[in-house]
Amino acid sequence: MPTTDLAHSALESFELETLHLRNRFATAPMSRISAQPDGTPTPHMAEYYRGFASGGFGLIITEGSYTDATHSQGYFNQPGLVTERHVAGWRSVVDAVHAAGAPIIAQLMHAGAISQGNAYGFETIAPSAVRPRGEMMRDYGGVGGGWPVPRQMSRDDIDSVIGGFVTAATNARDAGFDGVEIHAANGYLFDQFVTDYTNHRSDEYGGPVENRIRLTARVVAAIREALGTFTIGVRLSQTKVNDFVYRWPGADGDARVIFSALAGATYLHIASEGKDFVETARFPSGSTITELAREVSGRPVIANGGMHDPVQAAEVLAGGHADILSVGRGALANPDLPRRIAAGAALDAFDHEMLHPLATLDCARAWRENSGK
Repeated sequence: MPTTDLAHSALESFELETLHLRNRFATAPMSRISAQPDGTPTPHMAEYYRGFASGGFGLIITEGSYTDATHSQGYFNQPGLVTERHVAGWRSVVDAVHAAGAPIIAQLMHAGAISQGNAYGFETIAPSAVRPRGEMMRDYGGVGGGWPVPRQMSRDDIDSVIGGFVTAATNARDAGFDGVEIHAANGYLFDQFVTDYTNHRSDEYGGPVENRIRLTARVVAAIREALGTFTIGVRLSQTKVNDFVYRWPGADGDARVIFSALAGATYLHIASEGKDFVETARFPSGSTITELAREVSGRPVIANGGMHDPVQAAEVLAGGHADILSVGRGALANPDLPRRIAAGAALDAFDHEMLHPLATLDCARAWRENSGK
């Protein structure tokens, strides 16, 4: 997209390894619980994701898809990348997004101990048999109340998880996706390994942070070995859906170890630490978490958290904090956000009802009807 002195810096194009992004706005992965009960993506999902591509987003990152049929599913009506039906359903989504001019990346996810399905008899697994903090999330099918204690994973379980991610990544490539993103954030399985209070292991996956990031690094390496030149991202966070105040105890020291271990990824995606990103994502040393990720890994970094704000978005890019900006709730309210920013148009405010998938689909339909897309 051509730019001028008056154009917003996020409207500049960007080369994400082999992927050409028409601008630096990406849709953040957001759980939509709108797949069929067996995990197959629906025509509604194709319309939903196409709406963001038609609205001008440079990159689409999907909601998390589960990677095996035994332990990884986090909630009902979550999409999967396990069966042939899943692949066929996602292929329709990918084709719709590509037709609207954007690349699309599949996020791969294992819920571990915080699966909503455990209230219905699903066994949950985790690095250690530690009950998760907080309560199950009713918005995602949980019945409320505390989480069950998960089973501590064996070495066979760990190998099975790695194999599941490789198979799911292969299925994503077969569905036409331009890459995959490993969900190692927000309190899910890989984050449970990184987090000190949920990982009490004494083997090579427990103890110091260089051991606790080992599983995520092994998954990156295994997918790279299986697929070769393919976009592989990793999403990380300090905060969690069930613990909003947690920070890595070693601060930027832990961050350096984690980011170094993941240098084999194509990019790192840092999930929201708060709406005022430049301040809330800052370590005591003064560096932001994304700035440090760029420095240590040498990889492009995606920042998340309030990036629909044009002023903050410009500050994040100008300050060297990130290369790409992922937008969540701001995108739900404004599926055409990049076009609005290019035109200097006002943005619609987010409403909590937009979190419901059908409400979001209605927003996308209304925009296309009004814009003639």
